Amino acid sequence: MSREVEVIHWKGADTGIWMPYVPAIKVKQGHLVFIAGCTAAPMYHHHPHRPEEFDKIPPRLGDQTRLTLEGMQRSLEAAGGTFADVVEVTRYVTDLSEQDDMNRVWGEYFKDHKPTTVTVEVKQLATDPRCKVEISAVAVVDAGAGRPAKGRAKRPARRVTSRRARRR
Repeated sequence: MSREVEVIHWKGADTGIWMPYVPAIKVKQGHLVFIAGCTAAPMYHHHPHRPEEFDKIPPRLGDQTRLTLEGMQRSLEAAGGTFADVVEVTRYVTDLSEQDDMNRVWGEYFKDHKPTTVTVEVKQLATDPRCKVEISAVAVVDAGAGRPAKGRAKRPARRVTSRRARRR
C-alpha cells in the first residue's frame, strides 16, 4: 500500500490566487503521522523547564519559524516523510502582525506544497515566554515508511506473568 491524498477545491474557486494552504485534503491511503507542537526551543528539553536550555531562541518570528520547521523536518524524516506529506497544520503565534515573516520562511520549506492550516494568535506559549511560534502537524506517509529494515523486524512483546498466575 502507498500514500494517496487528494487536494479538494470548492466548485468555481479561483485556484490561481496564491495562498499558503488549501481548503481540504482527502486521505485515500497511507499512514497518519501526528507531529507534536514544535517551537524554536529544543524539542528534547527538561521538565520542569531549565532556562539555560532556551538561551539560543532568536528574537525574530522568521528566525524562530526556521528553527521550528527544522525541528518538524526531523520528526517528518524520522517517520519516513517530508513536508510534501503534511496535510494539516496548526500554527500558534504570539503576534499576527509578524506573520508575513513566518510565511516567507514557510515557503522555503513547503515550496509549492500547501497543507490545510489554521493560524491562531495566542497570548503566550507554554514552552518559554521568548517563543513566538508553535506548529503542530498531521502528515500522511507511505504505508511502508518508517518500518524497520528487512531482517531487523521488531520482536513481539513477551507476556510476563507471575508464577502464581501460571499455576492457575
